[in-house]
Amino acid sequence: MDEILVIDYGSQYTRLLARKIREIGVYSRVDVPQKACPSDKTMGIILSGGPKSVYSSNTLDIPDWVLPSGIPILGICYGMHLLVQKFGGKVLRGRVFEYGMTTVKLSEDPIFSGLPRTVKTWMSHGDSVEKIPKNFSEIAKSKAGITAAIRSNDEKIYAFQFHPEVFHTEHGVEMIRYFVTHVCKAKKNWKIGNYADFAVEKVRESIGNSKVIGAISGGVDSAVAAIITMRAVGENLQCVFIDNGLLRKEDESVPEKLRELGMKVKRVDASELFLEKLKGVTDPEQKRKIIGETFIEVFEKEAKLFDAEYLLQGTIYSDVIESAAASATSSKIKSHHNVGGLPEKMNLKLVEPLRELFKDEVREVGKLLGLSPDILNRHPFPGPGLAVRIIGEVTKKRVDILKRVDDVYTQILRKSGEYSKIWQAFSVLLSVKSVGVKGDERSYGYVVALRAVNSIEGMTAAWYPMPHDVLRKISSSITDRVPEIGRVVYDVSDKPPATIEWE
Repeated sequence: MDEILVIDYGSQYTRLLARKIREIGVYSRVDVPQKACPSDKTMGIILSGGPKSVYSSNTLDIPDWVLPSGIPILGICYGMHLLVQKFGGKVLRGRVFEYGMTTVKLSEDPIFSGLPRTVKTWMSHGDSVEKIPKNFSEIAKSKAGITAAIRSNDEKIYAFQFHPEVFHTEHGVEMIRYFVTHVCKAKKNWKIGNYADFAVEKVRESIGNSKVIGAISGGVDSAVAAIITMRAVGENLQCVFIDNGLLRKEDESVPEKLRELGMKVKRVDASELFLEKLKGVTDPEQKRKIIGETFIEVFEKEAKLFDAEYLLQGTIYSDVIESAAASATSSKIKSHHNVGGLPEKMNLKLVEPLRELFKDEVREVGKLLGLSPDILNRHPFPGPGLAVRIIGEVTKKRVDILKRVDDVYTQILRKSGEYSKIWQAFSVLLSVKSVGVKGDERSYGYVVALRAVNSIEGMTAAWYPMPHDVLRKISSSITDRVPEIGRVVYDVSDKPPATIEWE
């Protein structure tokens, strides 16, 4: 099928861009500049944004084959600067900076056909275009007078200073759609259902008759990954559910629910081992590394019993991006236990059939595969579990407190009908205590922060405006049922600038 190749220069939005293209109905593929190559189905090339300047000493260039190929090109931000330099234009080293929402005036160019002449866009750049290359025209300008978009006179190369792929850019999807379907003339024959079949076949080809041990948490990611792998290798998959002592109360019934799907599931209680290794640790990155290493340590033991060669994980692309594993040029935000937390030497080969997908796409695949709504619609839960929702040292006592708080919070959200309206909700146990009054006596209890956000792909998120009556009930219920808690606060931070999780 026709495809659009996205060359990744390290933008946090690269896979979001690829996902937008797939939503249009065209298959998209992402690769780094050093490895990117076209196929006979490559109809267009997009050069992504990135955190570096074209003047950096370790700048990554456009692959040599791209321009001679004659394939239509769209450059975004950093990709735009590369194109300008390549065709003899000039990029101004960071003097005029534009970050966040920026008003842009559009020309009558066909790529803006039917759009308002003025739109709000999402900018994130220091360098900008000072001189447009010959045989190119300016087709959009920002309010500050910066060149916001250019186009080659043969209408085969476009470049935007702004990011059309993010939600904040008005009519950005229409611009991408025009490039993909009109400039590239790509056929819309991609469906998310195709990915399930593709993933099953890919796992079958890569694993063959080898045995796989599956890391199952009860979340939608690991469950969907397991179903795909089970369809590919059948009895050669052994699912293992590790109780690391950092799970929620609702996770206790996970093994039985997965057995109902026909999976072989073994439960392993390793809670004492994990908690012992986390003793005295307060740094969140160290927590993640310890959990990742211990996770693999336990699985390697189970793999030997099953004689497995492969380890299945439900890694999705937001995990990969935030761990900076997507490319050598992306900026690290935090590591995830199933990406950045893996030890350098591991006796198991990885199987990650969902690595290319975002959370909403995983849910869609799961639905098509027949996964029960009970698991399919659960809120995302981080691999390191409650350890990264406890600020400071992780102890059995503090885990127990947070587990009870989380259970109260979740139950009320479900009963009130708010749970299904929220993308992710959870509680965070802070490292400080706060003075209060219980009965007629002065008390000194823990502070817990409640978090609820809405998102599509997890790369950006908006805090959820919880109804005050529901919030009041949650707060009073927590302090009533969990006596160790003396104060409840509500987090009203978006992502960015905050991340969804606190650690």
